[in-house]
Amino acid sequence: MTRTGSVLVLALVSLVTCSAVLLAERGQPPKAPPAANPAANNPHLGNAESIRSGMALFRIRCADCHGMDATGYRGPDLTALMSGDVSDERLFQTIRKGVPGTEMPPSDDPDDDLLLVIAYLRKLSTPAPSERTVGNVENGARLFASQCASCHRVAGRGGRLGPDLTRIGVARSRVALIREIRAPSEWVPPGFETVTLVTKDGQRIRGAKKNEDVFSIQVMDTRERIQGYAKSNLQQVIYEKDSLMPAFAPTRLNDSDLNDLVGYLTTLRGADLLVR
Repeated sequence: MTRTGSVLVLALVSLVTCSAVLLAERGQPPKAPPAANPAANNPHLGNAESIRSGMALFRIRCADCHGMDATGYRGPDLTALMSGDVSDERLFQTIRKGVPGTEMPPSDDPDDDLLLVIAYLRKLSTPAPSERTVGNVENGARLFASQCASCHRVAGRGGRLGPDLTRIGVARSRVALIREIRAPSEWVPPGFETVTLVTKDGQRIRGAKKNEDVFSIQVMDTRERIQGYAKSNLQQVIYEKDSLMPAFAPTRLNDSDLNDLVGYLTTLRGADLLVR
């Protein structure tokens, strides 16, 4: 080796050694490889006892939104989802991390519980084809613009007093949409509960509760203004059971128009919601 080559090799060795020392001094151990996804090797798949346990867990923790048979209520139809090409690893990540921008929260349940639920979902019989759009979608869009858009947003347009409906087509079944239009007070999503604040001078502010702690409360009033109050400055906080959304009874929205409106809402599917 030439003198120049030896010098270059020594310089390179010195540089690598210095880098290692600096990393050690800074307390930065080498990065560990990412942990394997537990669902990559699910021991519960096809096990009858595990599937029964998974069904019990699903009905306790998931059925309120996805229905007792997983065909959807407030949450999407999981039987249709499982008939697609969704991997168990992706499904595990979706359950674990939740779905941002929706009502599905992250889960801190043990990995094994999630694997049991996945085993149950995999065992569900092949579902019927996804619901086809029913009703006059164009008329439904017109009805939405005139009856709903002042409170609900779609793709960045519309009001903010009610929930964003950009993805409502994957978040609700037709049955759930009909019930929530006809009787919206049966279930009010978090962040939209109705409250009336009464100030010390008797002023009443009605709106949707956004945040609250022991000392303060924040609401969006019916003019979409965010207002925060110290509870010590309020005479009363009234928690109402009725939704701010009015009930659309048949006298206000006939069955034909309801069918068209729900048909339009089922087309609002936004982006792919599964966590990758």
